[in-house]
Amino acid sequence: QVQLVESGGGLVQAGGSLRLSCAASRRTFSTYTMGWFRRAPGKEREFVAAISWNGGTTTYADSMKGRFTISRDNAKNTVYLQMNSLKADDTAVYYCAATLSAGLPGIGNRYNYWGQGTQVTVSS
Repeated sequence: QVQLVESGGGLVQAGGSLRLSCAASRRTFSTYTMGWFRRAPGKEREFVAAISWNGGTTTYADSMKGRFTISRDNAKNTVYLQMNSLKADDTAVYYCAATLSAGLPGIGNRYNYWGQGTQVTVSS
């Protein structure tokens, strides 16, 4: 079992920035590929970004490229999502997830463990 706890969400004006954190409970955190997803009101869950176990490879949804950055600190069992140039459309609950699947999955059902989510609200 891996327990994931997100933090860092909040209310921000359009154009602003937020950094989300996701702390993992397990010492084997460094073996997991980590991903961020989001769910906006009335919409399906959406892939945001993923990062390989050692941080060497990352991938992003097209709409986040150049604005969002995923990173990890395995010594702290934490993955981050730096979000810049935020837009009202970025308003959602953001979830981190962990998987031992190969590659950098962009599909939610490839992830085994999920956090409870953190709300991000961007005012226009």
